[in-house]
Amino acid sequence: MVSLRSRLAVLALTVTASLSGVAGAATEDWVERWLERRREVRTWSAGFTQTRSFKALAQPLVTTGRVWFATPDRFRWELGEPVESVAVRQGDGIVLLYPPLGRAERYSLTGEGPWRQAVALLEAGFPDSREAFRRRFRVASQRVEGDQVTLLLEPRTAAGRRWLSRLRIVLAVADLELRSAEMHFADGSSLLNEFSGGRINPSLDPDLFSLELDPAIRVVEPQRREGP
Repeated sequence: MVSLRSRLAVLALTVTASLSGVAGAATEDWVERWLERRREVRTWSAGFTQTRSFKALAQPLVTTGRVWFATPDRFRWELGEPVESVAVRQGDGIVLLYPPLGRAERYSLTGEGPWRQAVALLEAGFPDSREAFRRRFRVASQRVEGDQVTLLLEPRTAAGRRWLSRLRIVLAVADLELRSAEMHFADGSSLLNEFSGGRINPSLDPDLFSLELDPAIRVVEPQRREGP
């Protein structure tokens, strides 16, 4: 069974997507520029290579995939070729589909349970204000090296630190194209997404953000019996 922490990892993409629209010079505060300019990003799509590392495994797990995002909070994430898993935000919930298993999982984002708290942390990628962002993340460092800038973010709340210890974002200095996003979890595991072929504000088919499940798919709601 996949842990809730592993499922939440897919939502890292909702944070990093908005960073594609940052612009500014190396002498500026990169995060402040992002908070000012991120509203320009209405849609985003990219391919990525995902590397997951675990203490118990000698070799990391590497898979390719694609992501599509549309403001304010719609996204579709596909991993594997052929597709092994799909994550789609639908209204006040998220559906995770595992085609090879004939299984889908539904998660509600209403209420104030542990799942909603974790998602709220990741939704800091779309803050309405600097204050909203600063309440959830501490900017540990902003470092420019060669042709890239690295932002290191850390959760401020104890609830956030229960599963995510830090988030590392790498951008190209020249055009601030999103290069990678790496999540380090409290259990010592990590997830690195390295992006390629990113497109800002492409025209996206609305059907990307809907997921029609075949009647043969078994649908479950695991959040009712587990926490992060």
